[in-house]
Amino acid sequence: MADRKVHPAAQMDHVIFILNGPNLNLLGTREPRIYGTQSLAEIEATLQQRAKGHKITLDIRQTNHEGVLVDWLHEALAKAAAVIINGGGYEHTSIALRDAVASLAVPVIEVNMSNVHAREHFRRQSMVAQVARGSITGFGPLSYVLALDAAISLCKGAGATPAPGQIQ
Repeated sequence: MADRKVHPAAQMDHVIFILNGPNLNLLGTREPRIYGTQSLAEIEATLQQRAKGHKITLDIRQTNHEGVLVDWLHEALAKAAAVIINGGGYEHTSIALRDAVASLAVPVIEVNMSNVHAREHFRRQSMVAQVARGSITGFGPLSYVLALDAAISLCKGAGATPAPGQIQ
């Protein structure tokens, strides 16, 4: 079953989707030497507090199913001003996830808590990074905060906008 948490703040200017893929529901207990001890719920609480100060609504979701992530990215076409995605293991293998990200006109920021470039060779290739606006990797839970700050800046008009037809 997929989790979905929408911040209930009224009259927010922008909605940012934060999509979490497989095994991220196990943060805090899964390989703490790599991912730390903060749970996804604790990370979400930090992000919600930060977003509230910027009048941003967060729509935070987690699933272990690839097709659900693709469906959420399709939903973002109509509802999101930006997307932050931690696709978990699907980032390295899913052409469907890559294609769904490529279909978005809004900025997509890939986030990884661990430094994937210092890990196993198969983790160094990201299908999502190929079409995302940017990637933030290796800062533990802070990776999410940095990604949110970047998404907020992009929503508020900071940063260069890619030319039509150019990859985000």
